[in-house]
Amino acid sequence: MKNYTKEDIIRICKEQDVKFIRLQFVDIFGILKNVAVPVEQLEAVLNNEVMFDGSSIEGFVRIQESDMYLRPDLNTFTIFPWRPTPNKVARLICDVYLPDGTPFPGCPRGVLKKMLKKAEEMGFKFYVGPEIEFFLFLTDENGNPTLQTHDKGGYFDLAPVDLGEDARRDMVLTLEEMGFEIEASHHEVAPGQHEIDFKYDDALYTADNVVTFKLVVKTIAQRHGLHATFMPKPIFGINGSGMHTNMSLARVSDGKNAFLDPNDKLQLSKEAYYFIGGLMKHAREFALVTNPLVNSYKRLVPGYEAPVYIAWSPRNRSPLIRVPAKRGQATRVELRCPDPSANPYLAFAAVLAAGLDGIKNKIEPPEPIEENIFIMSDEERAKRGIGSLPGSLEEAIKEFENSQLMRETLGDHIFEKYLEAKKLEWDDYRTKVHQWEIDSYLTKY
Repeated sequence: MKNYTKEDIIRICKEQDVKFIRLQFVDIFGILKNVAVPVEQLEAVLNNEVMFDGSSIEGFVRIQESDMYLRPDLNTFTIFPWRPTPNKVARLICDVYLPDGTPFPGCPRGVLKKMLKKAEEMGFKFYVGPEIEFFLFLTDENGNPTLQTHDKGGYFDLAPVDLGEDARRDMVLTLEEMGFEIEASHHEVAPGQHEIDFKYDDALYTADNVVTFKLVVKTIAQRHGLHATFMPKPIFGINGSGMHTNMSLARVSDGKNAFLDPNDKLQLSKEAYYFIGGLMKHAREFALVTNPLVNSYKRLVPGYEAPVYIAWSPRNRSPLIRVPAKRGQATRVELRCPDPSANPYLAFAAVLAAGLDGIKNKIEPPEPIEENIFIMSDEERAKRGIGSLPGSLEEAIKEFENSQLMRETLGDHIFEKYLEAKKLEWDDYRTKVHQWEIDSYLTKY
């Protein structure tokens, strides 16, 4: 992360012939919004003087209290490489504030910042490394997305089978030009499915990167005549897309990994075990945040490597939580249920809250599961005390609604707005007639 000053940004904009500044923020669902201002207004931008109407933004405010201010985080300044060379376009990610100068409680970025402050008060800094999967689909003659995948490749395939290789390469080059440190990119298991991994970092910076990543992937895909989607399960019968989330805590006092204990059998500290215990205890409660769509729960069904069972293991990939083999500063916990439709600010805040609750209350996790949970019978899973994530958005809503931890983490404003919106989403889905019903019933009855 770069440490920009106001003077740095003014100088760079002048040197690089920047004409427009896009002030970006997200709604409660993580959908990116922006206000574009000409560079002549840069001084006002940097002095937190830009206002916008929040009444039409999902989960924000009513029309009679709509005025809000955008306060840019100077360290998020970057120039979009795909825009024209003369009259370039730059962006700044912003926090949302009320006219009285207080943080807006409906700003998802503010929720994560508040949770990170709580972690710091407990002596920890939170680091996150997401593994984001997505699909590339062909478009029709009007540029609209189809459900025809761009290729028929599989895991780690390469050209000519992996037809997305050129688009993925351009995505990586663009991301690197914007300051990302890309660790790997490859074709995923399903046809047309891809993954690009970038280096872990401070949770706030990583959440900013997730939002930027989605924008870049969609933009570059479009330039290749393709449509990129982060929908969790766009096609029945093949794997869906996840956002496996690798997490670790560093001690504020010395910067060392708080999950490492060389004297433990698994080289895991008490904090690591308690963090896992907290994730397991609250997994059903935060599922609505990490897996927010009706479609999310069509990915979370057994049979497609979906991490639906609430258990953990130091190596086994069938439980919800895995501890990758690397130790030292790379010691981490991998939560495998989140999907890329999640609002990263809220998702990271929710899982951090669960983990910190585990540490605070010393929640011991059960014994790790070494066997393949996918092939266990229901009776065997019940005997071993292995629960599962909610099976539908409706079930996730009920768990979330009764969670005091999620209310405390998100704050009353977002908690209530989010819950209301998700109930409407489920009701909309529940009451509509879907193609499956037409195919199954129309001629039979």
